[in-house]
Amino acid sequence: MLRRRLLYPVVVALLLGQMAFAMVTTAVRQSPTIDEPVYVGTAVVYAQQHSLRYNPEHPPLAKLVMAVGLAFEDAKLDPAYRGNQSLLGRHLLYESGNNPYRLMLAARLPIIVLTLLFGLVVLFFARDLAGPWAGLVALALYAFSPDVIAHGSLATLDVPAAGLVLTTFWLLWRGRDRPRLSLPLAGVALGAALATRASTLPAVPLALLLVFAFCRAKWTWRDVGLRLAAAVGVGLIAVAAVWAVYLAVDPRLRWTTPAGLAPPGGLRGLAVDLLPFPRAYRDGVLMQFTFESQTFNGFLLGEAYRGSRWYYLPVALLIKTPLGMLALWLAGTVTMLVKKWVAGLYTLLPAGVLMLVAMTGARDYGTRYVIAMPMFLAVVAGTVVLIRWRWAWIPTATLVAFVAVSSLRTFPYYLPYSNEAFGGTANTHTNLHDSNVDWGQDLPRLAETLKRDHPGERVWLVYKGSGVPSYYGIKAANPLAVPLDQVHGIVVVSDSRVALARDNLRRLIDSSTPIGQVGHSMTIYRR
Repeated sequence: MLRRRLLYPVVVALLLGQMAFAMVTTAVRQSPTIDEPVYVGTAVVYAQQHSLRYNPEHPPLAKLVMAVGLAFEDAKLDPAYRGNQSLLGRHLLYESGNNPYRLMLAARLPIIVLTLLFGLVVLFFARDLAGPWAGLVALALYAFSPDVIAHGSLATLDVPAAGLVLTTFWLLWRGRDRPRLSLPLAGVALGAALATRASTLPAVPLALLLVFAFCRAKWTWRDVGLRLAAAVGVGLIAVAAVWAVYLAVDPRLRWTTPAGLAPPGGLRGLAVDLLPFPRAYRDGVLMQFTFESQTFNGFLLGEAYRGSRWYYLPVALLIKTPLGMLALWLAGTVTMLVKKWVAGLYTLLPAGVLMLVAMTGARDYGTRYVIAMPMFLAVVAGTVVLIRWRWAWIPTATLVAFVAVSSLRTFPYYLPYSNEAFGGTANTHTNLHDSNVDWGQDLPRLAETLKRDHPGERVWLVYKGSGVPSYYGIKAANPLAVPLDQVHGIVVVSDSRVALARDNLRRLIDSSTPIGQVGHSMTIYRR
């Protein structure tokens, strides 16, 4: 009996251990992705200058978490520097005498730790719903999710925000039986999510409604007040948490609304004005509305387009989710709706709300916008253990093993992963672009490939990313800056640029011969 009781934590440790290994291994081999330098530069400004002036479109919490790791690196940054936030990251990493490898790893490690802790939330949530075996199934799906591993190893905001929303609804579920401890903690988690990304705001009314509807109080007029007080209390704690985060950055809350930032009017403008948060937070929401009013480039299933498509995120998830995981998501959803439908209000409903809101976005840039899906649906999938069929464990174990094999096969290229039905990781760039496959992460691998396979050859580079190629020893010219008849030798093009290529770049690609790939995110041509 003791041996069996010890086996469970050993399995948990092994699952999280392999996930930690995958994330750290990935983190140390990647150059900064497009968004990371902005967040890392902002984190250093928070820590050293206590100023909110950079990256105001996103709340501070995840960047403060990054700052904890950066505190061990003594990052050098000129306090008089006044470039924009994109130039700030470049200046910090490549122009201030810092080591980009060490700074990026220092910023990524706290996010990796958070991602592992969210794995425990997945475990406990599923265990609370359907028992210990459900917890293991859910944790296995989470720990082998290529999307979670990829984005959990980066210094970005997506995984922290989604994980905190998941934590909120787990605590709300526990609050049905243990309200005095769990509901205040749920308020803190909800506030932390809001203080990480404003895109979590749609979770607020749902969370408060669940507190009101499923409080332990009876449905008498007297007890309706208790239910309402519980919901209001959770909301007030969440608001206080957001204010605490902003005050932690700047106790004086020095903030000036950027020139030209005008409220959108109508219901959106009214909603922003009613938010009980600091002015900097509300202006950040207005900036997001400004972004959403613009038109961006998209790429899906080999077709480039302008604007956004409502079905982009469901299709992208279909491509980038292991097949065994998709099957278990579906089986778990059916099982939960049949056997434990109330739990669906705490899992399927928030996941669906966040998905639907994200589908209305203007930027078709990646599944990272719905990274909450593999978290919530891992919990949902765990409920397949409630199926009362003697041999049900066999297909469940087989599908989990299939997920593990699919995930391990893509190591260490988790960012460009796609499942076998769509040709696997090597073919993701033919169906998707941007953070789904090529986010500027492979400059170190490109440098190694050029040194090993093409020494002494003339190199031309069309790179989409925030890294500085010359820092990694890549000596390359821009082929679009000269007449095409002068471009001869090795031509390297980021696959996100290939996907949207037109005019001179399209002619350059069409007149070149592909001879290889780097990290499944860049294509090497000979011309």
